Amino acid sequence: MNNSAMIRFPHLGISIPDFDRGFSIFGIRIAFYGILIALSVLIAVILCVRQAKRTGQNPSDYYDLAIICVLSAIVGARIYYILFNIEYYIDNPSEILNIRNGGLAIYGGIIGGFIAAFIVCRVKKISVLQALDTAAPTIALGQAIGRWGNFFNLEAYGDYTDCVFAMQIRAADASGVITDNIRNHMVNINGTDYIQVHPTFLYESVWCFLLFAAIMLFRKYASYNGEILLWYLGGYGLERMIVEGLRTDSLKIGNTGIPVSQLLSAVLLAGSLTVLIIMRINIKGRKNKNGI
Repeated sequence: MNNSAMIRFPHLGISIPDFDRGFSIFGIRIAFYGILIALSVLIAVILCVRQAKRTGQNPSDYYDLAIICVLSAIVGARIYYILFNIEYYIDNPSEILNIRNGGLAIYGGIIGGFIAAFIVCRVKKISVLQALDTAAPTIALGQAIGRWGNFFNLEAYGDYTDCVFAMQIRAADASGVITDNIRNHMVNINGTDYIQVHPTFLYESVWCFLLFAAIMLFRKYASYNGEILLWYLGGYGLERMIVEGLRTDSLKIGNTGIPVSQLLSAVLLAGSLTVLIIMRINIKGRKNKNGI
């Protein structure tokens, strides 16, 4: 194992040498984080359009939805992040529009995108729930791809762990929050300090890939518009509720110490499961009533 690596997975025998977080073209800095986000959006749009064609919908509607929803998602992600770091941005208003230094929250993006989708679908007079069912699995896939941007930024990791997936990051390169617990368990290898943490970006990426695969596999069994959306919201809510509790950079609700995304995830999970159960009971009741 390379002892001078930037990132190491000691229990898996994996070492990753130095790498740059981006590159420059004509003096313009381009981050791999941005490339991965753009790639995730592009793939999601392509799959959405293919799914629209497969189900007899108008593919051009999804190009319009993609443009507006992506822009709204960026705005929503930024607003969400600012709201839960409001004291910093009150003191540093010039940083509000500076997203090159990070500061986008996925739940804000989802909320912003969903609001835009609702408005666009109402204007175009198309089914909101059908459109969201079409988009839901591609959102999961986009999240799975986009999370690797956190890998290149060396951020969005969890607290100290010695589990089999423990990840060591050269301390001087880490961009995320380093807690006292992480600092107390710092590892020194040949004179270089490493923090050892949960690779939470990896957990979420793998889960979202599996969620995407599961939805695509079982989508033919959906009984009503909105059911696939509920699968996505419940599935993502379950994962995020768990993983958010491991992260060191969670946005908190005021001074409560409660991670807002963890609470929102729990609400999404509970709400989705409740609606899914109620709808299944109603469908079964109608079938029994009709003698089916």
